[in-house]
Amino acid sequence: MKLSKKKELVQKRRWRIRKKISGSSDRPRIAVRFTNKNIHAQCIDDVEGHTLIALSTSHADHKDILPNVDGSKKLGTVFGEQIKNKGFNSVVFDRSGRKYHGCVKAFADALREQGLKF
Repeated sequence: MKLSKKKELVQKRRWRIRKKISGSSDRPRIAVRFTNKNIHAQCIDDVEGHTLIALSTSHADHKDILPNVDGSKKLGTVFGEQIKNKGFNSVVFDRSGRKYHGCVKAFADALREQGLKF
């Protein structure tokens, strides 16, 4: 019973966040999702409904990265480089219902170190 209440609260936070933010072709949305085993990040154009860039620790090149603060920094750095190579300087950050601390903050700070503004 308690687990379903937690999931319900997370979903409400997601909806509340997504009401306010949206990605476009010149300022895409960065969605980051943490599970117990992996980190998933996407760069999304919500107007067209396309994923521009996707990166995950389940990919063969990033299998050694763990879903903790250090892993978030590593993946955020790699993801930030890919976004910059695509030509984006400004993005919108979507934390997917998670609190902005720990892994989420480390990922966002790594993106900012790459020169992205949000």
